[in-house]
Amino acid sequence: MSQGGAVAREAAKSQDQGWAWMVLLAAVLLQALTLGFPSCIGVFFTDLQRDFHASNSETSWFPSIMVAVLHGGGPLCSILVKRFGCRFAVMLGGLLSGVGMVSSSFCKSISQLFLTAGLITGLGSCFSFQAGVTVLGYYFVRWRTLANAIASTGVSLGFTLWPLLSQHLLDEMGWRNTFLIFGGILLNGCVCGAIMRPLQLTSGSPLQSPKPAEEPGRRAEGAQLSNGTSPHPNLQQQTRRTACFQMLQKYLAFDIFCQNKGYQIYTIGVTWMMMGFALPHVYLVPYAIHNGVEERRAALLISIIGFINIFIRPLTGLLSGHRVFTGRRIYLFSLAVLLCGLSNFICIISAEFSVLIIYCVILSIAMSGIGALTFQVLMDVVEMDRFSSALGLFTVLESITLLIGPPLTGLLVDITSDFHYVFYTSSFFLISAALFMGLSFCTLEKKNKLKEASKVPLDNPSRYQYNEVPTELQSESQPPPAVVYITSI
Repeated sequence: MSQGGAVAREAAKSQDQGWAWMVLLAAVLLQALTLGFPSCIGVFFTDLQRDFHASNSETSWFPSIMVAVLHGGGPLCSILVKRFGCRFAVMLGGLLSGVGMVSSSFCKSISQLFLTAGLITGLGSCFSFQAGVTVLGYYFVRWRTLANAIASTGVSLGFTLWPLLSQHLLDEMGWRNTFLIFGGILLNGCVCGAIMRPLQLTSGSPLQSPKPAEEPGRRAEGAQLSNGTSPHPNLQQQTRRTACFQMLQKYLAFDIFCQNKGYQIYTIGVTWMMMGFALPHVYLVPYAIHNGVEERRAALLISIIGFINIFIRPLTGLLSGHRVFTGRRIYLFSLAVLLCGLSNFICIISAEFSVLIIYCVILSIAMSGIGALTFQVLMDVVEMDRFSSALGLFTVLESITLLIGPPLTGLLVDITSDFHYVFYTSSFFLISAALFMGLSFCTLEKKNKLKEASKVPLDNPSRYQYNEVPTELQSESQPPPAVVYITSI
C-alpha cells in the first residue's frame, strides 16, 4: 500500500471528527478576536479624543480604517493562502494584530493610530479571520454548515465581551496599558493558527496550500527559453497584461457586475447601506456619555447588542432557510435593513439609558437578520462557480464606504455639535438602501415574468434573473476552493 494512500486515509479520518472539533473551537475564538474586536473601539473614543485633542472626524478614522481593511483585504488573503496555506496566514494575522495594538499603546498622535491600530491590526484580523473560515471547509464535509454556524457565534461573543473588558481595563489602567494588554490577547490568534495543522491528501502535499496553476503565457515563454530563444518584448508585455486581467477576473468579478442585474443591484445597495451601518457602533457609546450616561453603562449597550445576537442570528438563519422564503430572501434582507434604519429614530427621541436599551434590542434583531442573510442572498443571485470572485468585488466595494462613512459623519457632528446627526445620517443610508434593493428586485422580477409570459427566446434565461442558485455540497473526494471570502456583519 502506497504511503500517499495511507496519508489520504489519515486525512479523511480527521474530517468531521476528532481534531476537527478542536479546529472549530479555534475558529470560534478567532472570530471573537477578529470580527468582535472593533466593537470595543467606541469605549475609548472620548479618552482618545481628549488626549490627542482630536475632532470626532479625526478620531473616527482609525476604527474606520480597521474595519475597512478587515472587510476589504480578502483578495490579498486569498493570495497568501494559496502561497503558504491557511495555518501560516492565521498565525501571521495573529502576529500582525498583536504587534499593531502593542505599537498603538506608544502612539504620540492620532495619525499614528491610523497605521498601527487601523492598518496593521485590521490587516492581521483579515488574515486570521478569512483563513480561519477557509480551513473549516477542509476539516468539515458532512457537518460543514453546522461548523460555520457554530463558528459565527464567536462574533457575537466578541461583541458581548470586548466592550465589558475594555471599560474595566480603561477604568483601572488607562487606554495605553489597555491597548498593550489587547496586543497580548490578540497574539492568541497565533495559538489558534498552530492548532489548524494542514491536512494532506498525498505525501508532502498539503491540502490547503495548492500550487497555483501555471499560466499559459508563462508556459509558452518557458518553451521559448528551452529552445534557446528569448521571448519578444511585445509578447512579454502581452503576457503580463493577460496575467493581470486573469487575476482581476479571478478575484474581482467585474464581468458579473456588468452582466448580472441582480448582482449589480445587490452590490450597489449593500455598498450604499454600509455608509450608515457602522455609525451606531462607532458613536453609540460617545453619544450616551455625551448625554450623561455613566461610562460603564454606556459600554454595556454594545454588549447587549452582542448578547442578543448570540441567540437571534442562528434563529434568523434557520428561518430564512425555510422553503417558504425560497427566492424571497432579498426581501427579508431589505426588511432587516429597513428596521435597522428606523430603529435609529429611537435615539433621536431620547438618550435615557432605558430608552437606549430598547434601541439596542431592536437594532440587534435587525443586525442579526442582516448578518445571517448578507452572503446567503449573494449566493442566490450569483452562480456558485463564480461566487468567490463575486464576493471579492463585493467586499472591496463595501470596505470603501465603511472607511469613509464614520469620518464624514464625524465631520458633520464637529460642524453642528449635535450627535443626533449620526442617527439621521445612518437612517438615511439604511432606509434608502432598503427601498432601493426591495423595489429594484421587485421590478426585476416583474420584468422576468413578463419575458417568460411573452415567450421571448433567450440564450440563457437563468443568467440575468434573480433566482435561487442550488448550492450542492462537494463530494468528500474533492477539496473545497482554496479560499472563499467570508465576512460577517
